[in-house]
Amino acid sequence: MLDKHGIAKRIAKELQNGYYVNLGIGIPTLVANYIPEGVEVVLQSENGLLGMGPFPPAGEEDADLINAGKQTITTIAGSSFFDSAMSFGMIRAGKVDLTVLGAMEVSDTGDIANWKIPGKMVKGMGGAMDLVASAKNIIVAMQHVNKAGESKLLPACSLPITGLKCVKKVVTELGFFEITEEGFVLRERAPGVSTEQIRQSTAGRLVVPDNVPEMEI
Repeated sequence: MLDKHGIAKRIAKELQNGYYVNLGIGIPTLVANYIPEGVEVVLQSENGLLGMGPFPPAGEEDADLINAGKQTITTIAGSSFFDSAMSFGMIRAGKVDLTVLGAMEVSDTGDIANWKIPGKMVKGMGGAMDLVASAKNIIVAMQHVNKAGESKLLPACSLPITGLKCVKKVVTELGFFEITEEGFVLRERAPGVSTEQIRQSTAGRLVVPDNVPEMEI
């Protein structure tokens, strides 16, 4: 299976030259550390930064440089700072080519639930709803099952919805999936994971093509 760094590495392979990319809180932030050599992208953080770099080495953190999740980060040459109103103006105007988000649930039609668990205190939805409504492409980085071993890839989300029919791809510790009209299409298996294990862990509609390759990380 993949750990959170493996999930981030696989998602980083989806980046393309010239993309403006927003990385959500959690596993998605790690993608900044694994941008493929030769690929130039601009990372946007909704708290007001364009040109985010990888996480700083230990001991070199600058407390004034943080991402939307309040983690210390670095900047690249030519980066710029601005207020959140301008940041969300960029997002709502469709200037973000790709958004990578975490999720608590994803449905086989591309719905996402990632901002609230009923009965638990939350800080708010953050920028998730703007991002899923405006980004041109959305990839979800998430755990395949919850702590009880229940699938988080579902026929329909049970938690409050963030966005409808917006997720294009999902990467979990078990594999890489594309969402189509037929449901979750398994494109790659995580190293050491069988298709049968993926079937047993997926509650939503799952399409398993012949000879699904093992993921290269």
